[in-house]
Amino acid sequence: MDSQILVALALSFVGGLSTSAGALLVILNPTPNLKMLGLLQGFAAGLMLSISFFDLAHNALNSIGFLRGNLWFFAGVLFFAFIVNFIPEPTATAEANNIQKDDDGSGKDMMKKHRRDVLFSGIITAVGISLHNFPEGMAVFLGSLKGLRVGLNLALAIALHNIPEGVAVALPVYFATQSKWKAFKLASLSGFAEPLGVVIVAYLFPSSLDPEILDGLLGSVGGVMAFLTLHEMLPLAFDYAGQKQAVKAVFFGMAFMSASLYFLEISLPKEVSL
Repeated sequence: MDSQILVALALSFVGGLSTSAGALLVILNPTPNLKMLGLLQGFAAGLMLSISFFDLAHNALNSIGFLRGNLWFFAGVLFFAFIVNFIPEPTATAEANNIQKDDDGSGKDMMKKHRRDVLFSGIITAVGISLHNFPEGMAVFLGSLKGLRVGLNLALAIALHNIPEGVAVALPVYFATQSKWKAFKLASLSGFAEPLGVVIVAYLFPSSLDPEILDGLLGSVGGVMAFLTLHEMLPLAFDYAGQKQAVKAVFFGMAFMSASLYFLEISLPKEVSL
């Protein structure tokens, strides 16, 4: 059990570092681009939807049956629908696109006027990402119990989508404060809520779970991820990049994640999974 916890912690730290990597993409870019933020949010949403439906929910349906798999999945949806009522909604900052494009002298004054709202959006996004990183940590831990292949699949998906999450936090903070350190610090802190989730869930769950309960819990995590994607990530992607471009980014993310899951499956030896 201790070795499984260590493996899950290592995989979750990869996710946390990926959030920091996303922040680096922002602070190394001298001109923050909110349209790029929208595209990355759409790409991340595609990753999340792919892992939710094509891996977690799919495995639950195959393992415990269509009815019970769906019950577990929608239990996760309802659970996060309840939790999200206590998470403040981020304010849309699409107006900042117009601020950046303003060529006359009034652009600077308008930017100062809206920086507080943009900063608030970044902080709320960081809070939301930190909260949803707890079930991601749970997913990595449960996946590691199920088998190394499942744990690696989840860790890869989470790490990939944590990169644009880091951008999502760092970009508005950097845009509002012009401080690279503040942007990097807030994004990194939101990412490292994930290994904290592993530690918490490792001591809340018994050392051995019934396989049906384990598959059901993974299906529930898929429901949580799907709800989070549709409720929080897609609206922001539409606000920043526009509906048409964001939808293209979503499907590109889904294709990318599906391909990565396939190549992981054929490359890992079968004996590493249960």
